[in-house]
Amino acid sequence: MGVVRARIQTVEDIYRLVWTAVARKRPIEALYRGYPRLLCPHRLGQNREGQLRVLCYQYGGESESGLQPAGSPANWRCLALEKLSRVRLLEDAWRTAPNHSRPASCVIDADIDAEDKAERDPQSG
Repeated sequence: MGVVRARIQTVEDIYRLVWTAVARKRPIEALYRGYPRLLCPHRLGQNREGQLRVLCYQYGGESESGLQPAGSPANWRCLALEKLSRVRLLEDAWRTAPNHSRPASCVIDADIDAEDKAERDPQSG
């Protein structure tokens, strides 16, 4: 039996994909804490401790806490970027919900926010 080689996504790869998703308002599919998730990343940056975080609206897949009906503000997620894996951009509808600011402590220093224009392009540093 042959060895199957899979490309491993680095944190830098994942950052670029999430940044692109925010900039283009495109959903992503990813694994987080072992659960497959469908997410719309809205804000990417650092929390108070300087750790990379992404504020996402989860519209599908699975979650430890379960999902509420579509459009519920309870589906906002603050995710540690380094815990995401198998991230890929989707050609799907952008989803959001009210109360975008409720988890405001998730990303204190935003690199990019879907509500704004791109602030720092990851290609140019």
